[in-house]
Amino acid sequence: MPRRRAGFTLIELLVVIAIIGVLVSLLLPAVQAAREQARRLTCVNNLKQIGLALASYSDLHGVLPSGYVSSWDKLSLKDTGPGWGWATMILPQLEQQAAYNQIRFDVPIADPSHLTVRTTPLGVFFCPSDNMAHVWTASSGETWIYGGRIYSVTVPICDVAGSNYVGVFGIGEPGVDGEGVFSRNSAVAHRDITDGLSSTICVGERSTNLNLGRGQATWAGSVTSADFWSCAPNPFDSDGGGFCVHEDGSGMTLGHTGEGHGPGDPYGDINQFLGRHGRGANFLFCDGHVIFLRGTIQYPLYKALSTRAWGEVLPNEF
Repeated sequence: MPRRRAGFTLIELLVVIAIIGVLVSLLLPAVQAAREQARRLTCVNNLKQIGLALASYSDLHGVLPSGYVSSWDKLSLKDTGPGWGWATMILPQLEQQAAYNQIRFDVPIADPSHLTVRTTPLGVFFCPSDNMAHVWTASSGETWIYGGRIYSVTVPICDVAGSNYVGVFGIGEPGVDGEGVFSRNSAVAHRDITDGLSSTICVGERSTNLNLGRGQATWAGSVTSADFWSCAPNPFDSDGGGFCVHEDGSGMTLGHTGEGHGPGDPYGDINQFLGRHGRGANFLFCDGHVIFLRGTIQYPLYKALSTRAWGEVLPNEF
């Protein structure tokens, strides 16, 4: 009698392939979830390092660094620079002494002598879950929406390194005299945070997904004369029109909680907060701990957390 050859039949092979496909489809979400958890932990660790650096800076100088440093022209009502922000001032505490030594803090960010340092991406300022550009161009100009599309006419000022973390200005539009811990030429000491260090946020996440994919930030500071534009579709325009609102360039290093948008709202203004770990954002509190504030947080509570001395009564958990 003829002997049968050992091996798989076509049907058996197809069954094995199908089983492998099912197993892969079952395992892939778990692998992706594990990778995202690792990225999220890295983001939290970045914020904790920033918190330690801010605490060390405060111990050394008696105050937290300024949100950004700039003179002010009363006639034009504009910043005149130099614009260096809070993150540049803690570079030594983040083991970035070489970058710090390249900065002339009395010379504007955009000065050609700062090309190398201002375009140096620093890992501690990037959340691995986001696709923030390592280098982007700060510019001035005009932006508008027509037919549901965003158009811009811009004049490049300088390239800057990106960052996923911005200081908390407070509730109002970033600039001077904020309700939070960072603003133009600020010098807030821990004793000035009478709402409590554990109840006041000082740094939060910023994602490129913010404001229709226009979210940008830099660790360098506020580039003088740079424009930010918050754009949103007009819900009353059936032809897909919209509007763009001019935002101060300080929004590239500071964020605020006003405008009625909670953390993680992709339609929030360009100078607000957004993370990539679900609806919400990671925030560093002034005592050094980090919490993910969900987009479902009560809005009055969210605003209260961004003020340093308004005396709000907060719940034990949020």
